Parts: sequence; C-alpha cells; structure tokens
Amino acid sequence: MKTQRQTCIRTLLYVSVLMATLGCAQQHALTRPEPLVAPQAGTEVVTELTAKDILMGMAEFLAKTPRFSVNLESSYEVLQESGQKIEFGESRKVIVSRPNGLRVEVEHSDGEQHLVQYDGKEITVFSPSKNVYAQTPKPGGIDEAVRYFLRDLGMRLPLAMLLTSQFPTELDRRTQELDYVESTVIDGVLTHHLAGRTETVDYQVWIADDVQPLPLRIVLTYKNAEGQPAYRAQFSNWNLTPEVKDSLFAFTPPKGVQRISFAAELPKIAAERLTNPAKTGGRK
Repeated sequence: MKTQRQTCIRTLLYVSVLMATLGCAQQHALTRPEPLVAPQAGTEVVTELTAKDILMGMAEFLAKTPRFSVNLESSYEVLQESGQKIEFGESRKVIVSRPNGLRVEVEHSDGEQHLVQYDGKEITVFSPSKNVYAQTPKPGGIDEAVRYFLRDLGMRLPLAMLLTSQFPTELDRRTQELDYVESTVIDGVLTHHLAGRTETVDYQVWIADDVQPLPLRIVLTYKNAEGQPAYRAQFSNWNLTPEVKDSLFAFTPPKGVQRISFAAELPKIAAERLTNPAKTGGRK
C-alpha cells in the first residue's frame, strides 16, 4: 500500500495545475434531490454570469491580496490493486507574502513532515524526519518559483496556483462548464457552491458570500484516471493581515542536517561533475 501511496503522490504533483483549470464557460441545469419543502416564491435564480463573477471574484481577490495565511485539512484517494479506494490525509499551513515570501508546512496522516520555503532567491524543501534538505536558486518571485517547483523539479504542491497572481488567468482560460449549485452554510458562513468541468477534472468549490470571497472547500475528481479518485481540501483560519518576518521564508539548516539534491536535478549534476568536479561540492 505504501508504494501505491507514493505513486498517488507523484500523480498529485499536478493537482495545482489541474486546479488552475477552473475557468468559466457554459452552464447547465443540475439534477437535485426532491425537496422536502416547496421553495418559497420569489427565490432568486443565480445566472451564469453571476456564477462566473463569483468564481472569478474569488480568484482575483486572492491574486491581489498582498499577504495571507490559511490552514488546510485535505485528503486524497489512492486506488488499490483490488479496486478499493483508500483515503490518505494531510494538514497544511500556508503563508504568502508577495512578491517573494512563501512558506508551506505539511504533516501527512502517517506523521511525516515537510517544509517548503521560498524567499525570492532560493527554493528549499526540508524533511525533519529524514534530516535532509534540498535547495536550489530561483529568483523571480512566487509565480516563477511555483512554476519551477512543479514543472521543472517535479515536486508536489496541491492547489499551488491559488498562491500565484496568475490564478485568475488560468482559471478563466481552462474551464469548459460552470454551474451554480446552491447557497449553503459552512461553519456558520454563508457560501456559494459552484461546480465545474474541465477536460480532465470535475471540480466543486465553496466560496464565502462576503466582501472577502475566500474559498472554504474544494473537491477535485480526476474523471479520466482509473477509479476516478478525488482530492478534497477544507480551508480554515484565513488571515489576510498576518504578521510575518523575512526569517519565516529563509532556511537556516539545523545542526547535523544533510543537504541533498532534487531528483530532477541529478542528471544535470552528474553532467556537471564530468566537466567540473569541484562545482557541485559535496551534494549527493
């Protein structure tokens, strides 16, 4: 089962990219369960334009917020050889300080922990349980760092596009269908429940009906993957004015920790060793 979980983690490298496929297109009527009580006369019908405005309003609000922190409780399904789907979970704390500060603290359901940091100069991933860290230079800001982290390093950072300023653009570009499901309540907060479809993912998102249209819950279903596994995330403790210091984003190696290389960089490092053995230092 451990091997299948690791396979799922590699698959979920692209969760953030797939999340970015939440765009805006046509709306269809939804099939609902029969109501227990007839709706009141005059109930407002939310139009396609309103659903799109809600979705894009959320994306633009996040993209323009200079600093924020949020906690996520998420889970993802792993299809077993038997055909059964098993759910694994993780907790995350995310801190963003544009344009150059990003910190993501992760704890998996098995207790394993990871830390991802970016300070505008270097991307660092630290694994306390293994007492190792990997670090690579990447100037250019959060957008460039996230793109490089996912695409070039092949690392996993679920819903990472929500952290970038390009989120509205990607959102608008990729969605094929969008529906307004209902107005509902999550943890005492009135929310808009939207459902959409992309080429590879069906998604649902619950957005606060507020001047701060924050996402409160997201569900992604990988409809083209075997067994159609799902990813779920619940957001809590949003803070749009967190007190942050530069030290939160810069990594200082603890005593005795070993530096290693990102797996995606190993071919390049091996080639460099052939031409300039001193350049790579002691990295493995």
